[in-house]
Amino acid sequence: MTSTTAPQAPAAGQPARSEVELLIGGMTCASCAARVEKKLNRIDGVTATVNYATEKARIAYPPEIGVADLITTVERTGYTAEEPAPARDEAPAEDGEADPELAALRHRLIRSALLALPVVLLAMIPPLQFDNWQWLSLTLAAPVIVWGAAPFHRAAWTNLRHGAATMDTLVSVGTLAAFGWSLWALFLGDAGMPGMRHPFELTVSRTDGASMIYLEVAAGVTAFILLGRYLEARSKRRAGAALRALMELGAKDVTVLRDGAEVRIPADRLTVGDRFVVRPGEKIATDGTVVEGSSAVDASMLTGESVPVDVTAGDTVTGATVNAGGRLVVEAARVGADTRLARMAKLVEDAQNGKAQVQRLADRISGIFVPVVLLIAVGTFGMWLGSTGDTAAAFTAAVAVLIIACPCALGLATPTALMVGTGRGAQLGILIKGPEVLESTRRVDTVVLDKTGTVTTGRMTLQAVHTADGTDERELLRLAGALEHASEHPVARAIAAGAEERVGALPEAAHFENVPGRGVRGRVEGREVAVGRLLLDALPPELARAKDEAERDGRTAVVAGWDGVARGVLAVADTVKETSAEAVRELRALGLEPVLLTGDNETVAASVARTVGIDRVIAEVLPEDKADVVRRLQAEGRAVAMVGDGVNDAAALAVADLGLAMGTGTDAAIEAGDLTLVRGDLRVAADAIRLSRRTLATIKGNLVWAFGYNVAALPLAAAGLLNPMIAGAAMAFSSVFVVTNSLRLRAFH
Repeated sequence: MTSTTAPQAPAAGQPARSEVELLIGGMTCASCAARVEKKLNRIDGVTATVNYATEKARIAYPPEIGVADLITTVERTGYTAEEPAPARDEAPAEDGEADPELAALRHRLIRSALLALPVVLLAMIPPLQFDNWQWLSLTLAAPVIVWGAAPFHRAAWTNLRHGAATMDTLVSVGTLAAFGWSLWALFLGDAGMPGMRHPFELTVSRTDGASMIYLEVAAGVTAFILLGRYLEARSKRRAGAALRALMELGAKDVTVLRDGAEVRIPADRLTVGDRFVVRPGEKIATDGTVVEGSSAVDASMLTGESVPVDVTAGDTVTGATVNAGGRLVVEAARVGADTRLARMAKLVEDAQNGKAQVQRLADRISGIFVPVVLLIAVGTFGMWLGSTGDTAAAFTAAVAVLIIACPCALGLATPTALMVGTGRGAQLGILIKGPEVLESTRRVDTVVLDKTGTVTTGRMTLQAVHTADGTDERELLRLAGALEHASEHPVARAIAAGAEERVGALPEAAHFENVPGRGVRGRVEGREVAVGRLLLDALPPELARAKDEAERDGRTAVVAGWDGVARGVLAVADTVKETSAEAVRELRALGLEPVLLTGDNETVAASVARTVGIDRVIAEVLPEDKADVVRRLQAEGRAVAMVGDGVNDAAALAVADLGLAMGTGTDAAIEAGDLTLVRGDLRVAADAIRLSRRTLATIKGNLVWAFGYNVAALPLAAAGLLNPMIAGAAMAFSSVFVVTNSLRLRAFH
């Protein structure tokens, strides 16, 4: 997605601020991200968030600061920064190996592992140690430590020049110390003597330091950490795959109509008002309105809805959906960043770049962790040397402390889970606006459901037909439907559509007249037809009972007849969505109490509530009072989720502890919601809460592992219970475990 600099709404008396997103290069651990973030936030008026997993910085800055100043600050900190290229300029890397950085890391890993493996085997298996084996180990280990670990050494040197220390500092100091000790022992001590043998132990033991070499530690740790980095980088790419796939959904080319001729142009050159052709099987290039043709549109890639939707002239269509039927001519209504697809991708990207409160704590810990570890390593060396007098044992314990204390897992715990969770949500038609939303989903215990458009379809339909004795139902529908076809009233349109569906083509009505407050009348096939209250005085008992029964059920009852005689009652109602009852059951299963909120009368609301299984109904609420209802429920001690789709729901969505906006609704509702449900299916609300809770649980599980690992591993290393090479393997495994655990969210259904 193209990075844009957009002004933020200023607070009272504050100058307008702009926002920019920068790609940050050279970060190797969470403490790097913490350093960059700290430096940027030291600039007056700048607010920055740096995400290690996405390698991006989201920065808000005042007018007197330029983007170039921000980039310079990052570069002075020892890292690179640039604005992302437009999406169309980026070559899609569908396979992880297509990424040149990942390919280079893989190349470095393979060569280092092939050289390090014999060194590790010779050190760990004494029977393999032939005369002068130590010199072969040096020959194989040197390229690994110098070339294989070069990225760690470079980063450590860069950080040192800026007075900082990161995980690379720990790795570089640890491996170089082990290598340096080995060189001293080989050339100045006894380790280079022919016939030297080297026992391998999992813990630290007293030895003659002059005869000990640690080449397997230096080479093995380098290979393990390169493996961890490679798996981590590969997993991070997989974690962000859903967002990349979403951004790649749009059509690349489009056939536009220019002066009656069809011209093929890149889709990004479309402008509002352009008319373009969509043939069967092609993607619709942008959001627009059908002006010619009819077809079925498959929106499954965008919404997860598997059933194609029929469209015809006058219907709106969404970019990136697929024309599954006939030829369409569409007039572009939104292009570029205003399209639904672009807004979806922006929501997902913003959520992935955000930070949960718990992640900010982890970042602060990562920022001070490395200096603390260096002090612990020095303390460990001094403690061992003072208590045992064994320099080799003291050195081994200190190196183990340096190598095992990696804060990377802390930095990856939240963002990787967020990346996978929000990406998976996008695939299922669920857009999570930010990490703070996840905490809200855990707290909510009450869900308020707007009726019209959320629980119901929002469209009136003909539900039932009751005829008087001797009246043919098809004739009643033909005549009443023909008269109502001339009216624009929603109830009239529902009757006309229902009649046309049941009996076919309708005749023409003549002398149509609308009688305010009473109904409509006119002439159809030589008969004086009336629909509405005009015939109430002539209502026979059986039709009166049918009318009363329909109204008790919350339906609108309309009397129809001709020649002054009432012939039947037509019951019209807003249709309850087929999936609403199942959705209510799923919400209850999540521990939520559903409440139906509507501006309709009590009778209609109670009927809908009974149909879907809701016990509590709040009816006859004015649109502006919906937010007050949410506040009233909150005053009762409830944590409230609100599900709505209209402009009149926007305030309530904003006030609620968790706002779920139906994506089939208005822009105002979508902007006010915390979660956007792209499909108009209420079951997705339950899916959204379940996915959010699962993502939050994954984050917490990751953090428990990361914190627990460091808390447990550091004392073990300091106590001499871990060989440095085993420590290196454990450290690499810690980061890989966190990312792999997050990737399990990809299987959410």
